[in-house]
Amino acid sequence: MSEVKIAAESRTEFGKGAARRIRRDSKVPGVLYGHGSDPIHLTLPGHELLLALRTPNVLISLDIDGKTNELAIPKSVVRDPIKGFLEHVDLLLVKRGEKVTVEVPVQTEGELAPGGNLLEHVLNALPVEAEATHIPEGVTVSVEGLEAGASVLAKDITLPSGVTLAVEEDAVVLQVLAAQAEEPSEGEEAEAAEEAAEA
Repeated sequence: MSEVKIAAESRTEFGKGAARRIRRDSKVPGVLYGHGSDPIHLTLPGHELLLALRTPNVLISLDIDGKTNELAIPKSVVRDPIKGFLEHVDLLLVKRGEKVTVEVPVQTEGELAPGGNLLEHVLNALPVEAEATHIPEGVTVSVEGLEAGASVLAKDITLPSGVTLAVEEDAVVLQVLAAQAEEPSEGEEAEAAEEAAEA
């Protein structure tokens, strides 16, 4: 998994006014916490952070004020609901070799059995435990030839070495639903009822 270096500044100003000023400078307010240490309030470069967050569970190497280096993973990201820019980020402090519980995206490959069946993602992301520096970017599941009624359980998914499930083994991740026949409209139902009554 990739490690992204980002230069961050510690901040002493808090509140909405300070956050607005930070965002006006194309930066993002954030908080780094974990390991029982006091939270560190940071200002992060907006563009670099946005690029880094394109990778799920990205490992970020923070250079804080040019003095300390910390490893972190994103825990919570707040975006503007309309414009999509980053408003705030919470980062979790991690150590090399430490195990963390994260959710990794579930991707599928292959074609379902013919018949217009639908694939439902019961879990879009799979909770796993992995070493902080070896978090997989995602897991891929083959759905080749699966028919209606088939399910893929968490235990059926092949995980990379050193990664374990952080969810019940029997949790349903994917299931194949039969194609639904179109239900008759109310008018057709009424006509059918009338015909049945006349018969």
